[in-house]
Amino acid sequence: MRLHDLKPTPGSKHRRRRVGRGESSGLGKTSGKGNKGQKARSGASIRPGFEGGQMPLARRLPKKGFNNAQFKTQYAIVNLVDLEIKFADGDEVNEQTLRNVGLIKGTFDGVKVLANGELSKKLTVAVEKVSATAKEKIEKAGGSVAGV
Repeated sequence: MRLHDLKPTPGSKHRRRRVGRGESSGLGKTSGKGNKGQKARSGASIRPGFEGGQMPLARRLPKKGFNNAQFKTQYAIVNLVDLEIKFADGDEVNEQTLRNVGLIKGTFDGVKVLANGELSKKLTVAVEKVSATAKEKIEKAGGSVAGV
């Protein structure tokens, strides 16, 4: 295969719709914009929520309440089955090593290990949170849990 052999997937390329090119084209005369009105004019674009000058709903309703979600602590979730696959016996598991093996991406306030799956390797786990069952399984496999 060469560069000149490459073709787009059938159906992925579309011809540009040419409006105002006669009645038989299906988009002649008013070019699909109907008759008159604000939306039929050239350059017409009405912002979302605009109600024709009437006081918009978002401004008619009272402001109410407080949301604490922005202050919530976000944990990256890692399961024991992932640790079993990605780490060797005797390895240390922390946020940096989890990022290196690709189990964590993005920004989080910490890491939490959950007990989904079985663990047969002796690992030293040093993360912010570990569920009680996960801690039990890690210690049963001969590993240890050190809270950060």
